[in-house]
Amino acid sequence: MPRIVYCAFCGSPIKPGEGISYVKNDGTVLRYCSSKCFKSAIKYHRDPRRQKWVRKQVAHGSS
Repeated sequence: MPRIVYCAFCGSPIKPGEGISYVKNDGTVLRYCSSKCFKSAIKYHRDPRRQKWVRKQVAHGSS
């Protein structure tokens, strides 16, 4: 049974054989569902909590 992995940026499930795997120098593997997520995380260093299209957003101002 193939393992379901989730995008490191937006949290959406990635089917086996799809997406982008990025291996850092320390050996950690980051998996991204699309080039949009990959570029947002690696190239532009965006915070996923501030993106409106990201599924794993955190509610603001509940203190």
